[in-house]
Amino acid sequence: MELNYFYIGFCVITLLNLIVSVLLIKRDDLEVFQKVAQVILVWLIPLFAAVGLWLFYRSQDKPKSIPKSFGGGTSSGTNTYNGSGL
Repeated sequence: MELNYFYIGFCVITLLNLIVSVLLIKRDDLEVFQKVAQVILVWLIPLFAAVGLWLFYRSQDKPKSIPKSFGGGTSSGTNTYNGSGL
C-alpha cells in the first residue's frame, strides 16, 4: 500500500515538472540559456522549483488593469468662470 502512494507521488511530481518545463520552453521572453537553466533547475529541485517558477511567471503574465480615474470628473462648484472678471 505504501508503495502505491510513492508511485502516485512520483507520477504527480513528474507530471508537474513536465508541464512547467513545456511552459518554460514555450516562453518568448526568455533566451535559450535561460530556458535551459530553468528547466534543469526544475528537474534538479523537483517540487519547489516547478511550483516557484510557475507562480513567478503566472504573476508576470497577468494582464494589467487600466486604473480608474479617482474622483469622478469635474464639479460645477469649483473653477468656474462667471464672466465678471473678479
